Amino acid sequence: MAKRKRLAPAQPRDLDAPLETKSIAGLSPHPAPPIASVAGDASTVAALEELSETLRLARIEGRMITEVPFDQIDQSYLVRDRIAVDDEDMDALRISLKARGQQTPVELVELSKNRFGLISGWRRLQALRAIGAETVKAIITAPREAPDAYVAMIEENEIRVGLSYFERARIVVRSVESGVFETEKAALQTLFASASRAKRSKIKSFIPVASTLGGALRFPTQMGERMGLQLSKALLSDPYAPQRMLSALNAVSPKTLEAEQKVLNETLQKGLETESEPVKPKAAAPITQQVTPDLKMQMNANGGTLSITGKGVDPELFGDLRRWLQARK
Repeated sequence: MAKRKRLAPAQPRDLDAPLETKSIAGLSPHPAPPIASVAGDASTVAALEELSETLRLARIEGRMITEVPFDQIDQSYLVRDRIAVDDEDMDALRISLKARGQQTPVELVELSKNRFGLISGWRRLQALRAIGAETVKAIITAPREAPDAYVAMIEENEIRVGLSYFERARIVVRSVESGVFETEKAALQTLFASASRAKRSKIKSFIPVASTLGGALRFPTQMGERMGLQLSKALLSDPYAPQRMLSALNAVSPKTLEAEQKVLNETLQKGLETESEPVKPKAAAPITQQVTPDLKMQMNANGGTLSITGKGVDPELFGDLRRWLQARK
C-alpha cells in the first residue's frame, strides 16, 4: 500500500502575512519601480527646501525667536538713547526675569555670521547678565538702514519706559554727529515721527542743552521742562551763556540734583541782570607749565594762544618747532 504524504501544519507567519506580501517561489512580490524611489527622494528634498525657506523668511521677518549667546551681541551697534537707568526699575526687572524667565525677546540685527547688533532690549540684556544668564531670547532681523534701526530702538523705549526730554534731544544730536542724519531737523522728524507736534517742539527746545551742556551735567535726565526751556533760551540768545554755564558747573561739580539746579539758576540770573549787555564770564587763569629749566609754556584756559618763553628760545628751537608743526598736519 502506498504511503500517504503527511502535510506539515500551516505556519502562523504565513497565515498572518497579508496576501499581497507573500512570496512566490522565493521572489518578493511587486518590487518598487526605480522611478518611484527617485520621485520619493525628490519630494523629500523639495519639502526640506520649502521648510528651510519658511524658517529663513520667519527669521528675517521677525517671526522666530532664537537663543543667542551674550558674547555674540554687539551692544555698541547703536548709540543708546537711554543714559540713566532707575535702580528700582532694574531691581524689579531682575526679580521678574529670575522668577518667570524672559517673556519678551530683544531685537537684534544680523551683522555677520554669529555676530549681531543690539537694536532694542538693552535693559533686559543688562538684567539677564546680572542674574547669571548666558543667552538671551532674541528676534533676529535682516540688516536695515541706520535711521530705521534708531527708530526701532526709540519706539520701544517710548512704549515701555519713556525717555526724558534731555535723552530724546541727546539722541537727535548724537545721530547727527554719527552721520546717520544730515541735520537735527531731519533726525527729529524721523526719530519721533509718531510723536505729537507739541512733543517734538519740546524735544527741539532741549537740543541746545544736550549739545552744549550734555557732558557737564550730572543729573540731566531729572531736568524739568521749565528749566530746560529757560536754559535753551539763554544758550541761544546770550553768546556768553555757554561758557558761563560750563565754567560754573565745572567749578562746583555738584553732587546732588538740588546743587546742580542751584548753579544753573544762578547762571541764568546773571544773564538777566542786564538786557543791553550780557554778563561776561570771569576769565579763567592761564595754564602754565615749566617744560625744562630754560623753557616755560603758557596757554589760555580756553585755548587760542600758546606762548613759549625762556633762555632756550632760539632760532634752532623755532626751526624744530616749525618742522614738527608742519609734519603734524
